[in-house]
Amino acid sequence: MADNALGRFLRARREATTPAALGLPTGTRRRTPGLRRGELAERAGISVEYLTRLERGSDRYPSGQVLGALADALTLSPDERVHLYRLIKASSGGACQQTAPAVVPRPTVLALLDRLEPTAALLVDAAGDVLASTAGFQTLAAPTGLLDDDPPNLARFVFADPRARTVYPEWDRIADVRAASVRAAADLGDPAAGALAVELSITAGAEFADRFAAAATLPALTGVEQWAQMRLAYETLAVPGVEELRLVVYLPDDATEIAVPAH
Repeated sequence: MADNALGRFLRARREATTPAALGLPTGTRRRTPGLRRGELAERAGISVEYLTRLERGSDRYPSGQVLGALADALTLSPDERVHLYRLIKASSGGACQQTAPAVVPRPTVLALLDRLEPTAALLVDAAGDVLASTAGFQTLAAPTGLLDDDPPNLARFVFADPRARTVYPEWDRIADVRAASVRAAADLGDPAAGALAVELSITAGAEFADRFAAAATLPALTGVEQWAQMRLAYETLAVPGVEELRLVVYLPDDATEIAVPAH
């Protein structure tokens, strides 16, 4: 990353944000039309001294929670949040690091997934990346935009894609579950989940960071989700192996009433 690009970006956005835009008194003795450091620090919940170190480049490794709070305080746009995340990723060498090898599910697991057709089912890793899915799940999820990313990620879709709020009428409850899933994996040392937590703390701000910090229980492995006009029951099954994969199967909410064929 260019020398202190993160600090310059934060200072430029602070100086470009007028007090009036945030409902603060403008006063008459300002040397700059933008926010004072103290005003931004107070809104972000950090000290003026720490903000000064960030802007001057003496501290270049703030946490995702701190950057998310600054992004919220500055009311950054989605594009600006992504840029902020890329700056911190570049400053930590993330852009130069080799990515971990992609997890390749065992052929028998993929064969099992195939046998579940036409049921909506998917295989996810600890961070919520969708590694494989049935055609039934693709028919359900593709129109929503959930599968647009490569790889798709359950938590990223909920927090970073505005379409998720239409897909999930009970968005707040789904968001709680997705944040708890990321927290559980990150706490166990999963590097992808840890990186995703930093990313979403910045790009989604307090809506993710507050849920991540407050997650005190493991996400339910079974339950019901509302998808637009459909209520779907789900079951989550752990796949044996070191990869911490999970098989998630969706069924109609009245699946318990489906008759079992006689043998």
